[in-house]
Amino acid sequence: MSEYERSRTMSAQPEQVFDQAAQVEQMDTWLPDALHVRAEDPPSVTVHEDRTDEDTSATLRSRPDQMRIEWGTRERGGYTGWLQVAGVDSGASEVIVHLSFFDDARDPGEDAVGNALDTSLRRLEEQVRLRVDGAAG
Repeated sequence: MSEYERSRTMSAQPEQVFDQAAQVEQMDTWLPDALHVRAEDPPSVTVHEDRTDEDTSATLRSRPDQMRIEWGTRERGGYTGWLQVAGVDSGASEVIVHLSFFDDARDPGEDAVGNALDTSLRRLEEQVRLRVDGAAG
């Protein structure tokens, strides 16, 4: 089993960050380019991975009261993960994303996962900034 975790501080209220992250129809804007999520019958989703050109059944649960999103594959049990948003200072949030791979064949490796998590958090921060700036302007 392999586990990976990254965090990023964002200049936005935790509710704004969580609301952006939890919108299934907009996850493609911040997830790694190779992953696409389609809502099915909640909490069921389908995750399409460009690298393998496969669709995988998964679950995605949003827990607004905890500002947490949890996901994982249903059929193969290959991986799970979570994203947690917390307020740190006035007007700022810390976002932590964690992935666990139970199947070594599904684990892309430390460098690839670390880069994907860092890029995803940067993209999420940009989406939040655009949303907050759009609401203010």
